[in-house]
Amino acid sequence: MVAKKPRIVIIGAGMAGLTAASKLHTCRSPAAATAPFEVVVVEGGTRVGGRINTSEFGGDRIEMGATWIHGIGGSPVHEIATEIHALSSDQPWECMDGSSEDPTRFSTVAEGGFELDRSSLVEPVSTLFKSLMDYAQKKPAVDNNNDFHNIALKSFKSLSSSSSNGGLSVGSFLRKGLDLYLASKEKEQEEVFGYGNWKKKSLEEGVFQVYENTQRTYTSAGDLSTLDYVAESEYRMCSGEEITIAKGYMSIIQYLASALPPGVIQLGKRVKQIEWQIQMVDMENGYGSNETSDYNRPVKIHFCDGSTMVADHVIVTVSLGVLKAAVVEEDGSSALFSPPLPSFKTEAIRRLGFGVVNKLFVQLNSNNNFPFLQMVFHKADSELRREEVPWWMRKTASMFPIYENSNVLL
Repeated sequence: MVAKKPRIVIIGAGMAGLTAASKLHTCRSPAAATAPFEVVVVEGGTRVGGRINTSEFGGDRIEMGATWIHGIGGSPVHEIATEIHALSSDQPWECMDGSSEDPTRFSTVAEGGFELDRSSLVEPVSTLFKSLMDYAQKKPAVDNNNDFHNIALKSFKSLSSSSSNGGLSVGSFLRKGLDLYLASKEKEQEEVFGYGNWKKKSLEEGVFQVYENTQRTYTSAGDLSTLDYVAESEYRMCSGEEITIAKGYMSIIQYLASALPPGVIQLGKRVKQIEWQIQMVDMENGYGSNETSDYNRPVKIHFCDGSTMVADHVIVTVSLGVLKAAVVEEDGSSALFSPPLPSFKTEAIRRLGFGVVNKLFVQLNSNNNFPFLQMVFHKADSELRREEVPWWMRKTASMFPIYENSNVLL
């Protein structure tokens, strides 16, 4: 009697799902001829990759979703990209020359078309914001006695003494720091000329919001006031420079997918329900008594096309938004899991939040050396705002060529 291998079904063929499948497929002892598991990846869409989706626009290679390797030191993504020679390409690609990461390349322009003086208006606020974020992320301070570090310290002490139950947010910390900075400069607030109806304080607030908007794109937080301050210091990036992948992030996905045997990945398999804790019969070692007895596997997956699949284990790698929608229906019943997941898991899923980060690419008719722009806007409720500027643009921090002299803007 031959015991069958445990079947592990992975839901979702994005980076997480394919990485899990790759690890399980290659998890074997040197003496074993085959993997100890039967692995199946089911994907509801028509392609692999999830939010990773490399495309072309205006003759350039662009990323519709994930873009960066955040630190090459010890990064498994960088190791794969190096192994498959994906870090160089004859075709131009998004952010290939690092120009968009050089703050000195950017011109900062306020609503109305006024270019701000970098040394007096932009750099002080930029340094303040960086100092505040470094403090929140518990990065070592270069100088514990400089004014910006002291503002960060005062901001934290002021808010932590008034916050309860760990309710301090990144947004409130940053705004408190800005308030302290502006208060310290109040006696020095001279008039500024050449900026229309803009006052110096409102320009500094506008520049600060540029960096807040940039930070929101890093964290996917629609509002930084929803971002937990304590958790901010828990995030760790790999060391070294941050780079984009010349042949596209999809090259990593394709490498992972191609390493799996044919038939492991099944596209167009949208899951309707995961039935788990099934009462089993004739069990032996938890996996059934013979090679063909699929009925004894403890999990049954129901698909929208009416088909089913049984498994010993299921790994769910769907995005947080899908998971939130799937965990609880309006009437409180479970939409995806039967029986519902334990309350400590559903509560964690409910509490995790996320926002929307959209990328907008624009192609110019010709290469006219479009500048690297940071955009400063009036507040949405300001009487000085221009009505033709839509709300979403006021939450946009910058617009720039995806590399030097490209006619594609991001």
